[in-house]
Amino acid sequence: MDRVSIVHENFLRRVAAQDFPVSKTPTDALTGEEALGLFRAQVLSRALDLQSRVMQKAGQGFYTIGSSGHEGMAALGHALHVDDIAFLHYRDAAFQIARAEKAGQPEMMRDMLLSFACSSEDPTSGGRHKVLGSRPLMIPPQTSTIASHLPKAVGAAHAITLARRNRPEHAIMQRDGIVMCSFGDASVNHSTAQGAFNAAGWTAVQGIPLPLLFVCEDNGIGISTKTPTGWVKASMSARPGLKYFEADGLDMFAAVKAAREAAAWVRAHRKPAFLHLRTVRLYGHAGPDVVTSYLPRAEVEADEAHDPLLYSARGLIAAGHASADEVLSIYTDTLDDVAEAAKEMADTPRLESASDVMASLIPPPRTHAPTNGPSAEQRAQVFGGDAAQMDQPQPMSRLINWALHDLMLAHPETLLMGEDVGRKGGNYGVTQKLHARFGPARVIDTLLDEQSILGLAIGLAHNGFIPMPEIQFLAYLHNAEDQLRGEAATLPFFSRGQWTNPMVIRISALGYQKGFGGHFHNDNSIAVIRDIPGVIIACPSDPAEAAMMLREAHRLAREEQRVVVFLEPIALYPMRDLLEPGDGGWMRRYPDPDRGIGLGQVGVHGDGTDLAIVTYGNGHYLSRQAQHDLAAQGIATRVIDLRWLAPLPEDALIQAVGQRPALIVDECRHTGGQAEGLMAMLVEAGAKRLARLTAADSFIATGKAYGATLPSREGIVARALDLLADRTP
Repeated sequence: MDRVSIVHENFLRRVAAQDFPVSKTPTDALTGEEALGLFRAQVLSRALDLQSRVMQKAGQGFYTIGSSGHEGMAALGHALHVDDIAFLHYRDAAFQIARAEKAGQPEMMRDMLLSFACSSEDPTSGGRHKVLGSRPLMIPPQTSTIASHLPKAVGAAHAITLARRNRPEHAIMQRDGIVMCSFGDASVNHSTAQGAFNAAGWTAVQGIPLPLLFVCEDNGIGISTKTPTGWVKASMSARPGLKYFEADGLDMFAAVKAAREAAAWVRAHRKPAFLHLRTVRLYGHAGPDVVTSYLPRAEVEADEAHDPLLYSARGLIAAGHASADEVLSIYTDTLDDVAEAAKEMADTPRLESASDVMASLIPPPRTHAPTNGPSAEQRAQVFGGDAAQMDQPQPMSRLINWALHDLMLAHPETLLMGEDVGRKGGNYGVTQKLHARFGPARVIDTLLDEQSILGLAIGLAHNGFIPMPEIQFLAYLHNAEDQLRGEAATLPFFSRGQWTNPMVIRISALGYQKGFGGHFHNDNSIAVIRDIPGVIIACPSDPAEAAMMLREAHRLAREEQRVVVFLEPIALYPMRDLLEPGDGGWMRRYPDPDRGIGLGQVGVHGDGTDLAIVTYGNGHYLSRQAQHDLAAQGIATRVIDLRWLAPLPEDALIQAVGQRPALIVDECRHTGGQAEGLMAMLVEAGAKRLARLTAADSFIATGKAYGATLPSREGIVARALDLLADRTP
């Protein structure tokens, strides 16, 4: 017999014989009605697990991770408020079922079957994945979470705190709410989880309210690797700023008691806590996993002897809430009901086309109540002495700073966060004075952890804020890129646009810093961002356009709920001159606050018909210099600034290039850079003469060789001449 059948038969036999595991927990934590309701939720979770395997064998269901052994999480679903946002472990079907019961939503059985079947009628993901999640139940969908959801739980808890004084128009979390985040014992060891625990404690010890309940479901194993006995308690019970609770999650009475105590403590003290629940994993990790292939049979049987449904049955019978026959009747009747309901899954509609699948990649627009915007007096008060300089040409760093001032003044839900963005004003002064003018609740100095910075932003966005997190250098994004790929960008996709986390991620980026930092502070690869579906990438080069593009990026986040990555070329922050020292050719006046540059618009400089140079960022600056040098040789060029790197502005670019030969200047690497896609796009559009100049496939050096591997003014001129002469370099 397989392990599923063994566990099933064991339950029937042991309940009939009243052969139960020993438990000393009092059963008065629940009324009879509550206990029976929770038991039904647990049994439904088990029945759905069993049915999912039947559906897979019949070709009607697909890969799934079961919840069997973790039915004790029904206690959390019962103990918490139905509007407490919950970021769930993938084994928490019982939590969702219990919460649905508490909220009076009886359709959870069918909803989960639709998810198992990848049905397009699945109300959560629309058939894109087997997920737990529900918009009405305040459960954002998660797929195969390891620990990526923990940082955003920290952010969501902070969002509740901030919304008490500055409530966004689209806030959804209650003033007295808390955040619950659950995960397995193996996930505790993940760097993302450790970062979240650290961020929560770091916040709490400073006296900043953070109503967050971490719940660790400790089944003692991660896939096939065991967790050392006592490891979770030893590593978590004495963490600064984190209150520790523990209970036997196999026993729903004990779990409810502990869950109520922990949740009440978090709600009253507005501080984070860690609830450590003992659980057991039945059947193996997931799908076709055979647990006896890596665990001794005796250990597997020992776990099966601690089936949490047996603990619940013992408690029900001991408290006089049900007889053994009634317990068995609930179990078998539920299995029958689920099997009957699953019959319709054979004919349920599924996604069929690419357009069906991709329909939720882009979230729906969001409406806002009309506002008058700040008055001239308010702007004058906020800008102070800076206002007198606005009619004078300025470098990019100053104009981005002023644009941030205007955005924060016009939109109180806009927040900045990142390392050193507050009192210091950022590494390059781009956020200076904002902390003093808008306060620490809106300009947040974070700890040094990019995962926590982006997680904070995601969580804040869940509660209606428009976060603008800063990553100090592009290379540092690699420490946290899964917060974009695995969380921010996928949330609307897996929720049919019901859940979103709009934001503008500002990154000090790209190369050309003279003699500073090497490959960590001069990073010219954005391939990891371009690879993420649905993410918008902006890269300004002109100072005034940087301000206008930042406004559009903010509008895209606020009104269209998009995730926007805004790359700010570090080398252009202070740039003043274009052709000669002192010419001031790269400074601009601050554009009026109502001016923006729309997504998909390119910058066109020059009407020359001999050559089009397609570029962006630092490449645009260098190409404008090369344009001058080529003109001296009688070659008339048009320089096209892409501005938007994802999605590429295809129509505008093709129109701007026209019939000209085109040279692509890409400061990113030869492999994986923008030039690859641009070359393919222009060839498909009919381009006949085409070339590219890219950075070498190399890291960037420190010292005089800082630009040796990057495109240069002279290199652009030489490559243009080669292209026009039909020479291969």
